[in-house]
Amino acid sequence: MQTVDAVVIGAGPNGLVAANALVDAGWDVLVLEAQPEVGGAVRTAEVLAPGYRTDLFSAFYPLAAASPIVRGLHLEDHGLRWVHAPDVLAHALDDGRTAVLHQEASDTAAGLEGWGDGDGQAWLDLVEQWDRVRDPLLDALFTPIPPVKAVARILGRTGVGGALDLARLALLPVRRLADESFRGQGGGLLLTGNAMHADIPPDAAGSGLFGWLLAMLGQDVGFPVPEHGAGSLADALARRVRAGSGSVRTGERVVRVHVRGGRAIGVETAGGERIAARRAVLADVTAPSLYGRLVEDRHLPERLKRDVARFQWDHPTFKVNWALDRPIPWRSPQAAGAGTVHLGVDMDGFVDYAADLSTGRPPERPFLLVGQMTTADPTRSPAGTESVWAYTHLPHGGTWDAAATAAEVERVEAALERTAPGFGDAVVARHVQSPDALEEHDANLENGSLNGGTASLHQQLVFRPTTGLGRPETPVRGLFLASASAHPGGGVHGACGWNAARAALNQQGLLGGARAALVRTAWERVLDRP
Repeated sequence: MQTVDAVVIGAGPNGLVAANALVDAGWDVLVLEAQPEVGGAVRTAEVLAPGYRTDLFSAFYPLAAASPIVRGLHLEDHGLRWVHAPDVLAHALDDGRTAVLHQEASDTAAGLEGWGDGDGQAWLDLVEQWDRVRDPLLDALFTPIPPVKAVARILGRTGVGGALDLARLALLPVRRLADESFRGQGGGLLLTGNAMHADIPPDAAGSGLFGWLLAMLGQDVGFPVPEHGAGSLADALARRVRAGSGSVRTGERVVRVHVRGGRAIGVETAGGERIAARRAVLADVTAPSLYGRLVEDRHLPERLKRDVARFQWDHPTFKVNWALDRPIPWRSPQAAGAGTVHLGVDMDGFVDYAADLSTGRPPERPFLLVGQMTTADPTRSPAGTESVWAYTHLPHGGTWDAAATAAEVERVEAALERTAPGFGDAVVARHVQSPDALEEHDANLENGSLNGGTASLHQQLVFRPTTGLGRPETPVRGLFLASASAHPGGGVHGACGWNAARAALNQQGLLGGARAALVRTAWERVLDRP
């Protein structure tokens, strides 16, 4: 039986970041991935036509570019190169009006001024607020709870009044934030479109923070992509693991975490191989999968099992990929240079779209997120062509047979035709990924849910993934949750994996036993509550 210091289950970005952190500490690490290749939801393939490279899941990475964790790994030394589209993002309306997030804040402000007097300065005010708190805020978001040092740094930069303003922004619905900030709808389109990358309705508390955060990241670091495809990011992470004291094995599905005396001692694969872990098991899998499949019920507290049973997923995703023989024929030339384009709805349309999702109706006018990948990275398709995709969210509970899939493709392409007449004439090939297809190629994408569980406030912080500590430690000693189901949640930033690795490291050494006992006591108090 093979024995290593740590087993990491899953070679998605969080699992690979965790493995790198442990390798840097000198641990002997084995990463086991069920799929034939590494990356999880960070993969690229030619599924359309020769020479057209498609990012099968995620594609643009502002969180990775801003993350001190990812930047600290120096992945450029392992083959990663970030590239950018001429413009960061655009929101194109059916009538041709387009709001653009340019690389320079002054250019974004100048464009927004045309939507409403004073809107340019309002945008610059939001940017100034971001610049003031950027580093400590990212530290607070990415570090385990409680982020005491990061919050103290925020207070030092803002004072009490500024910190309260920031706290209010964090709770605002994005529509209210837009109404308070802008006279025209251009700035609101940029904020709300970014907020809808998560699954929080535009009138719900917390959506303002998501919209502001992603918009400001776009203004700060852009929406970069890895040259040659998203898979280049995963490949660089895996190469870094292998360059150290780690190994990565693909096509190896873990079916059980073995527990003895309340401690994780290793794993078992689908092929029957048992691998012992001297120090830790880190799971880059969803919380329901970890607690409902990998760990036997008898090792879990009853309260935890009840809480996991009410775990809420984010909305399913429906994605269509196309090979085009020419660039998208946008009604508005302003959309042509943006790597990411939002379309399909105006400000009121966001609310209608969210209402449809909440009430179980596939939206007739869906909000689309479109990726112009060749615009962002010319290596993605032959010269003069475009590799492009669009995705939208769907209500829970749908079934995706051939008829339902065809109907959704029709709605998606109709939205594109309204903003880019003649789009269909440019299509060379189409590849469709229903929620079922997304899950088939990455088990963490349960029913097409991209973010490891809802981003709504009731399942964030100490409520993620269940009411508890908001930390990667689990009630099983030596077992750590390293996926997007853990705080801080979805997005390719590596924090979930990094936090799990740091927690595992902290339970070693002279003070490790005391730290482990403290966490165990805290868990017992949470899980034994009446």
